[in-house]
Amino acid sequence: MSVTTVVEKKGRVVIPSRVRKQLGIKAGMELEINVKGGGIFMRPKRKVSAKDLLGIAGKERVDLDEVEDSLASG
Repeated sequence: MSVTTVVEKKGRVVIPSRVRKQLGIKAGMELEINVKGGGIFMRPKRKVSAKDLLGIAGKERVDLDEVEDSLASG
């Protein structure tokens, strides 16, 4: 999907409603911004709590560093 928007004063950009709906972006959510190859890429910043991870690894023992590395690369 390709959409066009305008950069306002102070650098504000409006994300069109159909894009917000598709990505589940709500007012107050944080967005992660990356600059790559001359482009700007934004995506919702996902917050993961320990409760969200409960049981994800089954009964195996998992090193916390492995979990953090896995989340950082996703």
